[in-house]
Amino acid sequence: MQIETTWIVLAVVLLLIELWAINRVRKSEGKASNKGVWIVLIVFVPLFGLIAWALAGPKQVTQA
Repeated sequence: MQIETTWIVLAVVLLLIELWAINRVRKSEGKASNKGVWIVLIVFVPLFGLIAWALAGPKQVTQA
């Protein structure tokens, strides 16, 4: 029972981080095609996509 709860908590945390990253990508400056590639990468390869985005993704977010 304890292990299942741990995995559920980790999955929820990963989902929240993904949603935050997708929102940051959406609000960032840059081409729409680049944003689309980052969003697809984050959604379909979650852990690797988040790490790659954190290292190489867009750094500036437009204030709207």
